Amino acid sequence: MTDEMKTKTNDTTKTLHNPEPDYTNPILKIPEEFLERMHDRLRFLYSESVAQTTILELERILQVYYAHKPSEQIEKEKIFDPAERFTQKDVILITYGDLLRGKESSPLATLAYFCDKYLKGNINTLHLLPFFPSSSDKGFSIIDFETVDPNLGSWHDIEDLENRYQLMFDGVINHVSSKARWFSEFLNQNPYYKDFFFTFNSREELTTEQRSLIFRPRTSNILTEFQSLKGAVYVWTTFSPDQIDLNFKNPNVLLRVIETLLSYVRHGADIIRLDAVMYLWEEPGTNCIHLEQTHEIIKLFRDILNMVAPRVAMITETNVAHDEIIAYFGNGTDEAQIVYNFALPPLVLHSFYTENTTILSTWAKSLMNVSNCATYFNFLDSHDGIGLMAVRDILEKEDIDHMIEKAKEHGGCISHKTAEDGSTVPYEINITWYSALNPMGSDEDIHLHVKRFIASRSIALVIQGIPGIYLHSLFGTRGNQEVVKETKDKRAINRTIVDVDSIIESMNDPSSKKSLINRDLGRLIGIRIKKRAFHPNGDQQILMLSQSVFAVLRTSPELDQHILTITNVTDKECRIEIPMSDIGSSESRWYDLIERKVWSVEDQKLIITLQPYDVMWLQPSGELVHENHETD
Repeated sequence: MTDEMKTKTNDTTKTLHNPEPDYTNPILKIPEEFLERMHDRLRFLYSESVAQTTILELERILQVYYAHKPSEQIEKEKIFDPAERFTQKDVILITYGDLLRGKESSPLATLAYFCDKYLKGNINTLHLLPFFPSSSDKGFSIIDFETVDPNLGSWHDIEDLENRYQLMFDGVINHVSSKARWFSEFLNQNPYYKDFFFTFNSREELTTEQRSLIFRPRTSNILTEFQSLKGAVYVWTTFSPDQIDLNFKNPNVLLRVIETLLSYVRHGADIIRLDAVMYLWEEPGTNCIHLEQTHEIIKLFRDILNMVAPRVAMITETNVAHDEIIAYFGNGTDEAQIVYNFALPPLVLHSFYTENTTILSTWAKSLMNVSNCATYFNFLDSHDGIGLMAVRDILEKEDIDHMIEKAKEHGGCISHKTAEDGSTVPYEINITWYSALNPMGSDEDIHLHVKRFIASRSIALVIQGIPGIYLHSLFGTRGNQEVVKETKDKRAINRTIVDVDSIIESMNDPSSKKSLINRDLGRLIGIRIKKRAFHPNGDQQILMLSQSVFAVLRTSPELDQHILTITNVTDKECRIEIPMSDIGSSESRWYDLIERKVWSVEDQKLIITLQPYDVMWLQPSGELVHENHETD
């Protein structure tokens, strides 16, 4: 299949849903195999009698959603190829809706203005962190799932972005705000909402032994007391007293969540991020994470999307050990299409701190391509920080401790969680990625800082998967310690709101840090999105050339394009020899796509000298000649 045919098959031209359902069109007929599969999943979660009534309501919900779909979209889905849902062209920008402030009518409009001015053509997907009315946790304590926070903008702003970019929405379905209507109705003793939350009559109902088994991402109490119409009630709060866990043992909760996720699809979601999804099902007497019921719910979501919105993908956010993370792929076709690659950020940081890529390269060798429609989300920084849970079985405790101390020297903070023995242990490093790489007060040249920063980011661009970049990394923002002191929130360190006009002014100065990052990072992304070798389904071969470099040979799915990527993680010159037999090539000349320089093979070896933090992407010159000939 040619690139032109692939583009036509998976055309990403947007067709927004109709605002009202059109019941003059044929009603959705759910194939019997889908009905049986969904019924089986509901039977696993509930009793047979509950499954029978729930499947009828689920069918109605899907038919209502389907009535919103334009016929043009339905026709496009008939030729949709799941293996091309994600390609090398996919690069995701992670941002809150209000990180940029300007003169536009709303923060979301300001974001659109900035993205169109500087990112269009390189970034094709925006991960908009929760943009709904919220009472705390920077948007993750949602009051109303159906409304855009008026302080950010409106659904019109969201749909305006959808016309030009793919969008990732957050499905914050583990919990709601204590100010949410659902919880208010529960406190009012509305019988419909009686079992919407996991409740106890006293703290003692959850025994000490049961509490000790629960995996905790925070150090706050697992039960929070509230006053209801009929007295005190204790509700399950995994993350904070303001975030009330939903009770998926109630099938009505599941149905309302499905309606919510489908409403996101109607409003333009191309990817749905299942936030904190591993905590979805509570079962006292277990660790309350990764339970079979949780996986079954995700599989049900996948069944639903495959049937009524096959172009929409799910991504699971699970900050745990790597083996537990990849379990959310299921069999590669029945759960999430994407999982967060939480081990990558700390392993990259460890490599730059120690100037040794051995552990990173060894781990990268173990990454498996589970199917042609599932892949990794390769991020280095996020709105939270650098999680440590995924590397506790990869790095030694001494390595993690060293990384923590180094990050603290660079101005970072450390968040903790409650361990099984009741003690607190480091959970994540809260720091901006630029600060993590570059010490404050250093007498190093700004160009070296930027070069080190770009070298680190290149690893996320070349490793198999889809790269993600947090907005502040585009600017090289340093951690904001003042806002941490003011808010007592360590995660606020990399959530600073910036003035878009000052950003643009700095971007226009070719010698500024922001301009240098924009130029150099933009150049790498611009190359990546044009090369099929970086396709998520393309093969990767990790090469152990030297502990000073991270090297990977990427090959296109069609096996007709090869790119050898090499990153020097040290501040020293590095000379490496690459036997052609190691990469199965007889090419005599290799062209550096970044610096536009040719390297020649001598005695069946490619001998290369890299300067500190150099990045090279080498492609056989013969392939380039062939590609240019095809283009002509």
